[in-house]
Amino acid sequence: MSGKNDEIEVFWYLTAPDGHSPWSADGARKIDLPYLKQIAGAVDQLGYTGALLATGPHDAWVLGSSLITSTENMKFLIAIHPPLISPVLAAKMTQTFDDFSDGRIILNIINGNTAQMRAYGSTLGHDERYMYSDEWIQVWKKAVAGESLDFHGKYIMAEGKALQLSSAHQPTPPLFFGGSSQAAHAIAAKHIDTYLSWGETPPQVAEKIKDLKALAAEQDRTLKFGIRLYLIVRDSDEEAWNEARRLLKTMDPDVVATMQGNLRQSDSVGQQRMIANHTGTIPEDPRELEIYPDLWAGLSLVRPGPGTAIVGSPETVLKRIQEYRDAGITTFIVSGIPLLEEAYRVGEQILPYLPIAKPSDKKSIKEDDEKVYTWNHKIH
Repeated sequence: MSGKNDEIEVFWYLTAPDGHSPWSADGARKIDLPYLKQIAGAVDQLGYTGALLATGPHDAWVLGSSLITSTENMKFLIAIHPPLISPVLAAKMTQTFDDFSDGRIILNIINGNTAQMRAYGSTLGHDERYMYSDEWIQVWKKAVAGESLDFHGKYIMAEGKALQLSSAHQPTPPLFFGGSSQAAHAIAAKHIDTYLSWGETPPQVAEKIKDLKALAAEQDRTLKFGIRLYLIVRDSDEEAWNEARRLLKTMDPDVVATMQGNLRQSDSVGQQRMIANHTGTIPEDPRELEIYPDLWAGLSLVRPGPGTAIVGSPETVLKRIQEYRDAGITTFIVSGIPLLEEAYRVGEQILPYLPIAKPSDKKSIKEDDEKVYTWNHKIH
């Protein structure tokens, strides 16, 4: 169980689409580099650990590189699909980004789903993608660390030394990773630093953590654990649920039906868990989609991947965050709708009451009694 004052990481989301209702034509916002720089500036200045640059319409590496000189503190959690890029080339990209950003890169290993990967030319099935990632990560780690390669696997062959740099992180930058299947758990236990869940309830998360800790122990390893969630924060619980109601009213039943039809064909175990949280139709009352106290599944009607949100006042949201922390979560990847405005709202109403270490001054945060007292007051 985590203590109330153990340090955590909080990442914001920095990926299109966005807007007041981005699943609708009149609610979607134009997303360009100047706008993304605004969001990155908020993340950089408000005290977030960093931002997740997920798979989306923009390439995550190009986007991240474009934001290095616009930020000073923000860590870049950059998504990458192993089957789509050589591990040695990815290692070179990682070294370069790590060098130019003064060590602010983290990789988020994404295995995707079969339909998504086929569109990019990869024909590997579900479990084979994880077998491929197993080899890919081994080669990537050696290459990033500056080692000479002599790897002959089922999927990957790499010989000699192609790279001239070594990572600012030693031996390598951290690796994040998600996946709810047993194949995913096995790879996480073997290779990953932080395992991510998709907005499941605290009891479900606690069960996954128990399983992953046991698997990691068999490898003489330990893992950290994170979760991806939306936050709908307002001054009161009633106002927050009214915002959830507003979001529901912007959803087109035809858009929901099309999205749900596509998602049901996914071979992602995590995606199927998100689908199981609702009937695939828009209810009149948002509380019908409350799958756990203050945890709302409404956004999974209109978006793939993680679609649950903590809904409530700052006090309510902080209490639920604490419950996840008690289950073993130390990394939170959160977002709101729209990204820019909600980055400020969460930054002003939630972050000041969380024990987030500043990258440049972790010791001072640990000794900051005033923040500790404020945190304790806020959640009780």
